[in-house]
Amino acid sequence: MDILKNVAHNKSDILNIMKDASEAILKIYRSSTYTTLTKTDETPVTDADILANDMITKFLNRKFPDIPVISEETELLPYEFRKKRDYVWLLDPLDGTKEFINQTDEFSINLALVYKGSPVAGFISLPVYSHLYYAIHGEGAYQLKDGYEVRLNASTFSLDQPLLKVVISRNHMDLQTKTYIDKLKDPELITLGSALKFTSIAKGEADYYPRMIHIKEWDTAAGQIIIEEAGGSLTDANTGLPLMYNKSSMVNPYFIACGKII
Repeated sequence: MDILKNVAHNKSDILNIMKDASEAILKIYRSSTYTTLTKTDETPVTDADILANDMITKFLNRKFPDIPVISEETELLPYEFRKKRDYVWLLDPLDGTKEFINQTDEFSINLALVYKGSPVAGFISLPVYSHLYYAIHGEGAYQLKDGYEVRLNASTFSLDQPLLKVVISRNHMDLQTKTYIDKLKDPELITLGSALKFTSIAKGEADYYPRMIHIKEWDTAAGQIIIEEAGGSLTDANTGLPLMYNKSSMVNPYFIACGKII
């Protein structure tokens, strides 16, 4: 069976491990008794990051043994090995660790399947809100809500129209991002953490999200395919092309996520 078809066939199992990992994260979050360490890149990591990583990685290795898992919380596989693999998983087991620590509720689990550099399946869980989102290439983007699948549709807009809903990061606002936003007509700013920025675009609740600060591949891959399947885009701010993944460097270029621009 083709790998993407196999992933689509096992969609329910993937969503279930996302739910299980979300519940494990929430148990730690609500206990407020966990250890926080600082990684070599000066970013924080908690017991919840590690537990969710272990749960999801073990599941993926068992269910899809031929697809390497590239995770924020696991030592990066050598590029000489990675570049030879058509398919890889990209995992951020707790996107928004700072939001977790600061008790804002705005953190997520992000999982994407990448084929030859492009995301072809994506799964996002928002543990506090019990929201699950997913997309498979060519099949649309969906939110699981009260046991039902709700198809997602990004907004359609023009950049010169007033009152665009513009997403900004809760923790990062740089001069270059501000320059993009200042060109818009009286935008409505929406502050969100982690992958909530991407799901808000895919649901049509927000229109535009410029990001002129570098973040990693596992932060965006799931959001990209979900936005694309909802009718929007996530592209390199300089080239206008979709972001590519499993590069020698795991750092993304500056990007713009948005609905459909007319």
